Amino acid sequence: MDIVAIMEALAEQGITVLFKADAERMAERWKPWTFVASGAPLSGDILVRTDAASVEKCLEACLPRLRELGFSFPE
Repeated sequence: MDIVAIMEALAEQGITVLFKADAERMAERWKPWTFVASGAPLSGDILVRTDAASVEKCLEACLPRLRELGFSFPE
């Protein structure tokens, strides 16, 4: 899975994407990765966000929701 291509495809559709690795949570071994997708195309107060143990788990949680909302990106 090409994470950069996914982020670029979402950005081209007006979505701001943030991946974060939290040093404190990594040291505690507690879901150190955060994925957040936001922006004008997400109507109202919709924010697609998760904290997970890995980048892959973040994507597994958030990409299906973004597809449900009508966004497209590479597999």
